[in-house]
Amino acid sequence: MSDKVLMKGNEALAEAAIRANCRFFFGYPITPQTELAAYMAKKMPKAGGLFMQAESEVAAINMVYGAAGAGARVMTSSSSPGISLKSEGISYIAGADLPCLVVNIVRGGPGLGGIQPAQSDYFQATKGGGHGDYHMVVLAPASIQEIVDLTGEAFDIADRYRTPVMIMGDGMLGQMMEPVTFENVGKGASDLPEKTWATDGTHMKRKKNIINSLYLQPEDLEKLVLEREQRYQVIKEKEVRYEASMIDDAEYVFVAYGTTARIVKNAIKTLRAEGYKVGLIRPITLFPFPEKILAETAKRVKGMLCVEMSTGQMVYDVRLAANGACPVEFFGRTGGVVPVPDEIIASFKKMVGGDK
Repeated sequence: MSDKVLMKGNEALAEAAIRANCRFFFGYPITPQTELAAYMAKKMPKAGGLFMQAESEVAAINMVYGAAGAGARVMTSSSSPGISLKSEGISYIAGADLPCLVVNIVRGGPGLGGIQPAQSDYFQATKGGGHGDYHMVVLAPASIQEIVDLTGEAFDIADRYRTPVMIMGDGMLGQMMEPVTFENVGKGASDLPEKTWATDGTHMKRKKNIINSLYLQPEDLEKLVLEREQRYQVIKEKEVRYEASMIDDAEYVFVAYGTTARIVKNAIKTLRAEGYKVGLIRPITLFPFPEKILAETAKRVKGMLCVEMSTGQMVYDVRLAANGACPVEFFGRTGGVVPVPDEIIASFKKMVGGDK
């Protein structure tokens, strides 16, 4: 077993990215993800890569576009308002079919909001953010070890499908410390395609590659958008990730992701001890969303309770997946307030009316 090291979430993600052969980082400081950029500034040059603090978030994402177009493994990171500024560039990157990693360590909003943990960027991450028909694959870790493991996977997914991938955590995950091992990072998938599309110089051996997202003929643009949509369907079939905990005998199921899911697990322990048959479905991919397991589970339980650090965003996808098979209720705290197990338990008991 590899030795474990105690690391902060932001720094562990940065180290994992370097070990996954990311060699370009472009970003701009914003709390609560600044340690990630600071770690990259210190470590990336030692790995033979480039760190650059851009003059703005807009500049940073366009630098990502350039490095991705040349075929490099590249990433940027920010927090909620900064991701908003990057959204146009993310749409351009998706429209040019370029792989990259975007990290959002979410803080409370809207506007400048506050610097405390939140999950109120779910809509932004999964429903667009930028313009046009596109998606990012969105990964939502719940521990520092999962941050590390998913970082390597994120780069592989990006390269496999030529798409931007987002790792979305909250401020608590970015700032907390846990022991981690990097033994599974950097090995890479064996099925990644060669980047024959990259603008890395022709070397007089091939025609030049052109990377672009502008197509003035509507038929040409429609063809490309539909081809990309087929890729998203493959992603939905092959890349769904979730954790199902104690759902086999459950009469009620919680749905939560990220840090919130860890808090829900504590509530579940208490409720189980009191005789309530409860379980948890934790989406790890927010896009593609684990619709199938939710739909199957909804048909055999009495109800679901979606818990989020927001006023309710993922709950809409849970209700769509349940498709009326069972009631889906919601409990959330927002503005940077983190829910506690007692609040979740009280909300659950209110929903079930004492039913065991």
